[in-house]
Amino acid sequence: MEPSGVHRPRNVGWARAAALLYGDWGTSKAYVIGFAFSSAFAIASYQALPIIIAVCALTGLVAYNYILVCKHFPDGGGVYSAAREQSRFLAVMGALLLVANFTVTAAMSCWAAMNYFRVPEAWVPAATVGCILLIVAINCFGPKHSGSFAMSLAAPMLIVVVLIIAWSLPHLSTKNLQPLSSGFGKNWLAFTGMILALSGVEAIANLTGVMKLDRNTTMEMPRVGRTALKSILPVALEVVVGTSLLGWAMLSMPKDMEPLLRERWEDMLSVLAQYYSGYVFGAAFGTIFAVITGIVVGLLLLSAVNTAISALIGLIYMLARDGEMPRNFTRLNRYGVPWWPLGLAAILPIGVVAFSRSLESLMGLYAIGVIGAITVNLGSCTFNRNLKLHWHERAIMGATFLILFAVELTVAKTKQDALFFACLVLLVGFGLRGWAQRRAGLRTLTVSAEVAAHVEPGSAHGFKLNLSVGQTIMVAARGMTPVLKFALEEARLRQGTLYVLFVKELAVNVPGQLFKQERPRWQDDKAAAAIMYPILKLGQENEVPVVPIYVVSDNPAGTILDLAATLGVDMLLLGSPHRHGLVSLLKGNVVTEVAKNLPDNIQVIIHG
Repeated sequence: MEPSGVHRPRNVGWARAAALLYGDWGTSKAYVIGFAFSSAFAIASYQALPIIIAVCALTGLVAYNYILVCKHFPDGGGVYSAAREQSRFLAVMGALLLVANFTVTAAMSCWAAMNYFRVPEAWVPAATVGCILLIVAINCFGPKHSGSFAMSLAAPMLIVVVLIIAWSLPHLSTKNLQPLSSGFGKNWLAFTGMILALSGVEAIANLTGVMKLDRNTTMEMPRVGRTALKSILPVALEVVVGTSLLGWAMLSMPKDMEPLLRERWEDMLSVLAQYYSGYVFGAAFGTIFAVITGIVVGLLLLSAVNTAISALIGLIYMLARDGEMPRNFTRLNRYGVPWWPLGLAAILPIGVVAFSRSLESLMGLYAIGVIGAITVNLGSCTFNRNLKLHWHERAIMGATFLILFAVELTVAKTKQDALFFACLVLLVGFGLRGWAQRRAGLRTLTVSAEVAAHVEPGSAHGFKLNLSVGQTIMVAARGMTPVLKFALEEARLRQGTLYVLFVKELAVNVPGQLFKQERPRWQDDKAAAAIMYPILKLGQENEVPVVPIYVVSDNPAGTILDLAATLGVDMLLLGSPHRHGLVSLLKGNVVTEVAKNLPDNIQVIIHG
């Protein structure tokens, strides 16, 4: 249990972390390789292979740096956590650039998915908005099962990529390739335009806080270097090698297919799948395999949308918890998801889609956010003397930072719409931060009408106790329910102490450590106060010692089990669940999980 009261179990192994990373990072090839045939590409299409290889080399270099970042930040090495050690202002700037990144990632990945599903061009914007709203609605229940979805889609995507590469290898040719003839300026612009291959690498740094520890390490002195290495290395190799070979396969196709490649650049993997599988097994098979490829890639892109929206919710919530955003942003719904961040996670991507004309325009907005966040992260680590980096590690990280900083300046200079978008996000974000910090200085002693109503004698009307014997009892309460009344009766009859536990579920993927480690108070939670004030009064009236316990947790079942064992209670009382089928499917059954794992020496009573 962390000091903030948020229980973050380290249950993500290297394989699952790699699958989650691949679900975000591995999708970049779905639109990056085809960019060489888009109208925005700065040089001739058949001169693109050296640029693709250069971008893949930089991708590998960035992957090496993020292995170091994960090693030195075992509790979360995202840009916010890494930059926080240097400057709070810099940390918030990096986090806001990440907000811009996640916003465009959600919009762009969903748009690309519609292209792979072959949605008619006129319907793509509306379909994109509809899918984003659906994914946001699913996230109302929290992101608990999104990781499993990403894992189940990573394997089919990998199989599709391997098959396309295997069938294309005998046909790779240099016949169509042209040497770079443009000057450095145009080649550099082409390089910065294709830098989207770095998409998603920041995701792995935010996972270190929930990664399984390396052998012979403890929660007090955590290390996840080996786990991070095993997670990043295979994904980085697939992205670097796969993107290079697929780019070469694209440029090895007959030149008379160039009009098709220009028309279908947005779903280039489907085009490659149809051509090379059809070359080996016939046109009919090629058509079928192209459809399968479109479905697999499209679903993985939708998984990336879900990951981006979940990360956006968690990032805004974390900023609010640390006092960098308005405190209202921490208010949770009944499933533990913060309302304001959830709304922003819908409004921001939909707003970007509304003002975009094509996937090309979205790609123009994207680079400034992702490159900015990575640049701030690596720059903060390079100049952080407290990190025990070897001199060559610091030198490589510094060189990577300088390259990315130059890319960021180029994007800001050449893409005015991207600069405007990033400045707008920073302006609004820092405006909210300033307003939140001014509000944080205000204090009032006035008690609200809702709190006053909770302490009135009438609020506990109808709770008359049957009297009569004695042990320690814990009840997990969600309201003034019959199980709470039963717990009071048992505590009075047994002449024991009653622990009243209220678990506020936090269904948010928090990207890194919370730096504002205040202890949560039940007095600040309306739902908890509505239980604790009456129960304390009733306990006093009936000579029952009542101990209120308030915990914020992303794992309610595990928290109940931990506290029951730690306090050594004799009896645990739980109310029977009343969730309908869909909610039970998405959220699971806490009562069943607790009853299954509770130690034998603790009695469990499910009251219904």
